[in-house]
Amino acid sequence: MQWRVLVFFLLAMLAATPVQAAGDVEAGRDKARACQVCHGKGGVSTNPAYPILAGQHAKYMVKQLKAFRSGTRKDPIMNGMAASMSDQDMEDVSAFFESNQSGPMRLR
Repeated sequence: MQWRVLVFFLLAMLAATPVQAAGDVEAGRDKARACQVCHGKGGVSTNPAYPILAGQHAKYMVKQLKAFRSGTRKDPIMNGMAASMSDQDMEDVSAFFESNQSGPMRLR
C-alpha cells in the first residue's frame, strides 16, 4: 500500500513541476540577426563594448534578457531590444548563442 502512496506522490510532483520550453537553435538563428549587429556574427563580438554571447549559458542569457525587459537591469539599447521579445524568443536566441562554442573557453 505504501508504494502506491509513493507512486502517487512522485506523479503529483512531476505534474506540479513547471515545464520551461526549451529553446530552438534553428529558430534562434533567425531571431538573433538583430543581436548580431552589436554582438557579432554568431555572438562573437570583436568590439569590447559588447559582450561575447557565443557559448554563454542559455539560462543565464534568458535571465538577463528578462531583467532587461522588466527594467530591473538598465541599458538603453538592451531594454529596447528585450521589450519586444517573448519568453520563447529569449529561449530560442539563447539556445542559438549557447550552441556556438567558438566563444571564449568555458569551464565544463
